[in-house]
Amino acid sequence: MKSEDSPLVEHDPSQSDMMQEMCLVVDSRDNMTGAQSKLACHYGKGSRHRAFSVLLFDESDRLLIQKRASEKITFPGVWANSCCSHPLDIEGENGDPIMGVVTAARRKLEQELGIPYSITEDWSFHHMGRMEYSCRWDDEWVEREIDHVLLARADAVVNPNENEISDVIWSDHSQIQRMMDGEGEWENELVSPWFRLLWMNFIEPNGSDPSLMANFVNEEIVYCGEVDLRGNPVSPGKNLLTALSTHRDRVEEEIMESLSKMSQERLHGAMTHLFKGGGKRLRAILPRLVGEAIGNENDGHYTLGASIEIIHNFTLIHDDIIDQDPIRRGLDAVHVAYDDATAINAGDAMLAIGFEILAESENIPKESLGLLISAIGEMVRKVADGQQEDIEFEDREAVTEEDYIAMIAGKTSAMFETCARTGAILANADPGTIENMANWGLNLGLCFQLMDDLIDATGDTETLGKPAGSDILQGKRTLIAIHALESGIEMPSFSKVYGSGKCSAGELENAVAELHDSGSIEYARNRAMKHHSLAHEYLGTLEESKAVGVLRELTDFQLIRIN
Repeated sequence: MKSEDSPLVEHDPSQSDMMQEMCLVVDSRDNMTGAQSKLACHYGKGSRHRAFSVLLFDESDRLLIQKRASEKITFPGVWANSCCSHPLDIEGENGDPIMGVVTAARRKLEQELGIPYSITEDWSFHHMGRMEYSCRWDDEWVEREIDHVLLARADAVVNPNENEISDVIWSDHSQIQRMMDGEGEWENELVSPWFRLLWMNFIEPNGSDPSLMANFVNEEIVYCGEVDLRGNPVSPGKNLLTALSTHRDRVEEEIMESLSKMSQERLHGAMTHLFKGGGKRLRAILPRLVGEAIGNENDGHYTLGASIEIIHNFTLIHDDIIDQDPIRRGLDAVHVAYDDATAINAGDAMLAIGFEILAESENIPKESLGLLISAIGEMVRKVADGQQEDIEFEDREAVTEEDYIAMIAGKTSAMFETCARTGAILANADPGTIENMANWGLNLGLCFQLMDDLIDATGDTETLGKPAGSDILQGKRTLIAIHALESGIEMPSFSKVYGSGKCSAGELENAVAELHDSGSIEYARNRAMKHHSLAHEYLGTLEESKAVGVLRELTDFQLIRIN
């Protein structure tokens, strides 16, 4: 019997009763850690739990889609895939994860769609992979799950349970695409966020062809982060924003105080120029966030972050000279605001100061200093190596995807890797944790750079604070360009502007459209998502806490950042 203050008191009795079922609570790697009621998993903050989504195709390659009944407590009246629910803490469903979700799928196909177990027990369910996402329906109800994706193919006769489903349609690819785009009869219909994510990550990459999907297996969990009702990543959570706001002023103070060591007025102006353009100071704050996630942060993390941020800006100054980019963070690049010689001199001085402040800090133990200096020195070497490879790529006849990933692992990811590694070292973490955090930073950085490439190709100059499409015009061998050049698809607009140095806005727009049509932009996005998933897996080695949640939000932030 429900009390008057129960969140279920005004809901359908049958749906309320099912809220007492016990779902499987899992960690970020989908390991079962316990069981909680369906109510506890979906109400308020909710809990991460295991789920499944069935994609049921008929022999004409049509997908069965359903409209959830208005009686449903979470996401009522929205369109979704064929069948979606949760394995329970019962025999047959709480053991082996894949066998468990298949058993649960057979149970729910009968309960929701009226397809008897005697029929589905002969079906072959193909396990395509898993994805994790969270989405709020309203202030009370949330979905927070690791969803196992199951493919089945059969000409099934369905008899929907009206308490669960208000409508079903066997739909071909074009109809579902119109649904996703909200066109025609779908203009006022709401599509569930998990169906959109399934479409984006499992169905569309296989051309909506169930024959191709039957051979598709993704062993890694696709981490989609927190999404809105349309499946789009939401802005960073309040915990990340609070953390960045809390630490930014302190690390900014460390940076500016450190740069004040340079008394030569013009040189000091050049050294501080880029810092006037603002920025989130992610790298500067990252060591502190890692220390907090490990549980042993200290003031030395601010000096460490300032050191890495100063050295990072030294690389940006030199990078802009090499590429002759005129804009950085909405400001004139240092070599434009001053001159090439002063910019080179400023960068050299910043590198020296970055190491100097570490050696002078009273908050960095002497026993840690050697490890920190060694790690940061290795970082600078990797960045230089990656930068040189990037330069030489422009004259090489062929650059492979592996070549490019290795290059950005040095040029960009090495800094994220070092922020995480040194933050863990300063927090006195054990060697295994230090290495896991370094791997998290490496994959975070790879995702960061791949997203940067996507933003450069699809953004605009005003938003980016640097010329849009500069990678295309300069003939940069990004993953997008490598895929396009190897695709064998004729792209006349891209071929015309790639490496041309300049073009009209219309020509650039046409080139980007061809990169979309060829699948090159989607290919790069999928690779970014792969490293996004790996980053989350490495975070799974830490005990969950608010501080670890901040790192998760930061990892998800890479998918939606603009600056």
